[in-house]
Amino acid sequence: MVSSPPRSVSRNPVSAPVGLGWQPLELPVTKLFGTDGIRGQAGELLTAPLALQIGYWAGHVYRHHYPLGGPILLGQDSRNSGHMIASALAAGLTAAGLEVWNLGLCPTAAVANLTPAVGASGGVMISASHNPPADNGIKFFGAEGTKLSTVLQQQMEQALRGHSGALVNLASEQWGQWHHRPELVNQYLEFLHEPLPALDLSGLKVVLDMAWGAAAGIAHQAFARTGADVVGLHGLPDGDRINVNCGSTHLGALQTAIREHQADIGFAFDGDADRVIAVDAKGRVVDGDYILYLWGQQLKATDRLPDNLIVSTVMANLGFERAWNALGGALMRTQVGDQHVHAEMVDQGAKLGGEQSGHILCHHYSLTGDGILTALHLAHLVQQLGGSLADLVDQSFQTYPQRLKNVRVEDRDRRKNWASCSAVKQAIDQAEADMGDLGRVLVRPSGTEPLIRVMVEAEQSALVDHWTDHIANVVAANLAV
Repeated sequence: MVSSPPRSVSRNPVSAPVGLGWQPLELPVTKLFGTDGIRGQAGELLTAPLALQIGYWAGHVYRHHYPLGGPILLGQDSRNSGHMIASALAAGLTAAGLEVWNLGLCPTAAVANLTPAVGASGGVMISASHNPPADNGIKFFGAEGTKLSTVLQQQMEQALRGHSGALVNLASEQWGQWHHRPELVNQYLEFLHEPLPALDLSGLKVVLDMAWGAAAGIAHQAFARTGADVVGLHGLPDGDRINVNCGSTHLGALQTAIREHQADIGFAFDGDADRVIAVDAKGRVVDGDYILYLWGQQLKATDRLPDNLIVSTVMANLGFERAWNALGGALMRTQVGDQHVHAEMVDQGAKLGGEQSGHILCHHYSLTGDGILTALHLAHLVQQLGGSLADLVDQSFQTYPQRLKNVRVEDRDRRKNWASCSAVKQAIDQAEADMGDLGRVLVRPSGTEPLIRVMVEAEQSALVDHWTDHIANVVAANLAV
């Protein structure tokens, strides 16, 4: 994803579509589409003119790739800039001759799952996920309900930059129509419960942190109908406070509430509710690695996990991998990003995959990450096995000490080409030689923010701290200047 504000833009404005009266755009030299669509600061990278024109060219791509002509579903989280971007995007899509069904506030997974359910040509979600309120993003889905392929995203971007290829302008009589369809979100709520029609969580006290975002309302409803005693945090849509000191990246409020309410389990969602992090009754964080391990155990025991394979990313903890291997399971790692996880799952025929950050995909039930769905299934798993989530965690594995340190690097080219820095490469080589097989180093540019992420993992905390700080300092000294 492209972070904001953009530091380098093209010297010459990119030509706008002929005959529509639109102004040329100034675009970043680097690519617009990142690990999860287009993302940046609203009003800087993400402007109404950009949304209008990307919507227009997206419309052409959809019409060429999905010629049956179904509508495009459009959803958004609670960010203040969401209406601006959604309106402009819808204008572009309708200018390209497509019908738009606006769902309004909803989780990303609602767009993904409703798209094939209603016969849509595709879906678009306006959200910056876990990013702060000033950011926003645009995620595209295909008719199948999965993230739009990299190839089709590239077609959109190339057309936006003046290289439309086979894409052609439409005559004015082919304008599309716009419809407000918030009632469809209720259909998504029913979808959440279809695999667990008899789920009864009576007697279970659950705390939900909805992060002032897209989970507001619907997550509470989903758990309330199971009979659970639900305590809601940050449960209203609030564009000024979405993800601010709450949600899946800030668990303090959830941990405090679990303790104060003597709750059994807690779940924290991010701004668009496509990820979830659990917290047990002892206040311990149960991240994506633990969720994959526990869910994987259940699927393996019922012979629903082909080749006992779980797909995760390079961020997966070594403790998780070795524990899963000890059970006879296999772990395959991909690049960070749920679209990479999904692609590998499809390629390998895997049914379970996800990220440490809480993006979990179980293809038995959904083709995309869905925090609310995952939370319901984890609660069901706890109920099935008896005891508590804390008991299951106690019986699972110990994570290796792992530390992640972010270094702010504003220059896009330096972030992208960090591996060419000899000083950074030397520091990594020194760390790997020192830790041997008992640790690992991962350095990568963020796909969502102007950061280089330095992660070190090892059996010994002292080694983790030493090498994380050392490598991060080298990155800062050589790339952040």
